[in-house]
Amino acid sequence: MEKLIGKGAESLSNSELLALLLKTGTGKENAVDLARKLLLSAGGTLTGLSSNSLETMTEIPGIGRMKAATIAAAFEIGRRFASERCKLTKESVTSPRMIYNLMHPVMMGLDHEELWLVFLNRANYVLDKEQLTVGGMNSTILDTKMIVRKCLEKKACGLILVHNHPSGNPRPSREDMRQTEALKKALRQVDISLVDHIVMADDSYFSFSGNEVSELERTDG
Repeated sequence: MEKLIGKGAESLSNSELLALLLKTGTGKENAVDLARKLLLSAGGTLTGLSSNSLETMTEIPGIGRMKAATIAAAFEIGRRFASERCKLTKESVTSPRMIYNLMHPVMMGLDHEELWLVFLNRANYVLDKEQLTVGGMNSTILDTKMIVRKCLEKKACGLILVHNHPSGNPRPSREDMRQTEALKKALRQVDISLVDHIVMADDSYFSFSGNEVSELERTDG
């Protein structure tokens, strides 16, 4: 805590920041050592740790349910903070990477699929974004009628669909492709364009408009 007060939170390592949440260690190791062990159990990255369940974290000796819950709450606060900050309303969307940057802070590290809608005006400025569904481990179903209705309510001229693959492989499944084509046809009937469908993983994404996977350099540590 003294280091944070004296030099700022940015001066602390990931393990030191986690130690502040844990507060105490065990009889054999201090809070920083315990935090380091917890981080290593998730592949050494905060992204990996953020996707761990409470049960998985409590498998580490010294990590009880209260400690695990505190860490889970911290990650959720981070996601909500990032969601509030990530706005593209003043910039026209011209590339899939812009949507990846918009949605990555909200969807990184999830252990389940989520489906989000990004609504665009005629100039491809973002009007709004909205979570539509939260699926299981590997399933997200498109409700075409609901999506069309929401686009009309937002007075959107374009839509970008975004969902994640917790497996880490962003390549679309046959069902992803089938549902995307069905939605494109439905939106066309009301003069709304399906601009893109982005399938996200933590460090890569697939763009239907570009028909390719884009890899990103990892910055975890």
